[in-house]
Amino acid sequence: MNAALPKVLCLRKGALLKQVFALSRAATPRESCLCAAGDALVSCHRHYRSRPTHGIGRFKYLLPKEAPKKRKDKVQMKEINVGTEYEYGDVNIQMTSYDMCLVEHFARYVHKLCNRLSIKVNESYAMPTKTNEVLFLEERGSKMQLDAVLTTHQRVVQISGLSSTFAPILLEIIQSNQPEGVHLLVKEHTEADFKSRLKSRPELEELLAQMN
Repeated sequence: MNAALPKVLCLRKGALLKQVFALSRAATPRESCLCAAGDALVSCHRHYRSRPTHGIGRFKYLLPKEAPKKRKDKVQMKEINVGTEYEYGDVNIQMTSYDMCLVEHFARYVHKLCNRLSIKVNESYAMPTKTNEVLFLEERGSKMQLDAVLTTHQRVVQISGLSSTFAPILLEIIQSNQPEGVHLLVKEHTEADFKSRLKSRPELEELLAQMN
């Protein structure tokens, strides 16, 4: 009797496995039918990986249309203030040095000083950097050799409305705080100073001269 029990249990397990397998085989065609029923039902297969996004992630059509960019006009020179008998017109305070940090800090100091003394500052700008090569001639030679390359940095603070009585006081304050190695020049603003800020185009100038 005890020997027959394992056989019965094995038969029951085999019958259960057969029923589960039959149910699983019967369920697969139904699921495939549901998957192929239409777009209303969720698909079992992931086809989206091989399909295009169809505009997903595009947002430019949501933004308002930008106006076309206008073409920049040529830089035109402002009218130069000549001044009167009692005050100066446009005056340039030019600072030149081989050390860029030194001249930059000094130009900032002059700008702040003018603001503190209620002197109108038209603009503060940097001039194009200039490079000079230093050549030397050997004692018994005919060829010039390069000794050093000097880079000159220039900053300009343009002021206007400076009274003739206060001008000497301002210059004395600036000169007393002028650092070593910085060249200072104070002059009236001219048209040549404005043109020196622009990049020269000799080829275009030659063509315009030929046309005229």
